[in-house]
Amino acid sequence: MENQKNNNSLKAIIAVLAILLAGSLVYMYKISSDAKATETELVSDKESAMTQLTEMKTKLDEAIAENTSVSDELIAEREKVVKLMAELEKSKGDVATLRKVQQQYNALNARLKTLLAENEGLKTQNQTLMTQKDSMTVALDESRKFNDTLISQNENLSKTVEKASKLVVTNTKAEAIKERSSGKQIVTERARRADKLKVCFTIAQNAVAKSGSKNYYVQIIDSKNNVVGEKRTENFGEKTLTYSFVSTVAYNNESVNVCEFLEGQGVDFEKGNYFVNIFDKSELVSKTSFTLK
Repeated sequence: MENQKNNNSLKAIIAVLAILLAGSLVYMYKISSDAKATETELVSDKESAMTQLTEMKTKLDEAIAENTSVSDELIAEREKVVKLMAELEKSKGDVATLRKVQQQYNALNARLKTLLAENEGLKTQNQTLMTQKDSMTVALDESRKFNDTLISQNENLSKTVEKASKLVVTNTKAEAIKERSSGKQIVTERARRADKLKVCFTIAQNAVAKSGSKNYYVQIIDSKNNVVGEKRTENFGEKTLTYSFVSTVAYNNESVNVCEFLEGQGVDFEKGNYFVNIFDKSELVSKTSFTLK
């Protein structure tokens, strides 16, 4: 009877121990499952944190490439992100480290939003300034073209006025004269009878020309290619002119007829062809010729 009782007690103890063992196994399984789940979650959190930091670095790189006045601050923030990524990479992904990374990420993200907003504002301002600059450049180009056109028109007008203001010498005529004792002048073609040479020309009317005293240089060349008369020389810039005499005319914008005489001065004129050229300074404005026999 007593043995039976002992057996029953032993069975009860075994049953209790079995229950405790089963409970322990269940508890250990739960702990193991929870640990694996926690490890999986930590790995996922670490990867998520690394992805967030990588995206933040990409945004900073893009903003820095835009080269605004906040670029230095953006570079400093990128350095912090790179450092934080390195720390996260080295860590085992424990809760404390992830919490620290998350806190620093939140602070960096808030700072990044402020800098990106400021950077965007600067980009807009720069774009506006560039648009204004382009508009000003176009306006300046148009103004320059307009000024160039005006300058060209003024130059053309000046040339036109200068051309229009030039005096025209016409009706140039030259001949030999025999002067009698009575003072009467007779035209002759005989060299031995000629006492003087007579040169006449007309200065045409010109309302836009400048009035006043005008000098014309008369050059008479004989058949031997000699300049007869005073044979004086005048320099006009790089040009040199040898002339027979100067005719000074008072011009008042009206047509004026001019006649000048070149005395033989006791020397017979040569036979042959004579060429008469009239110069306004160094510019030949009229010419004629005649022959003495």
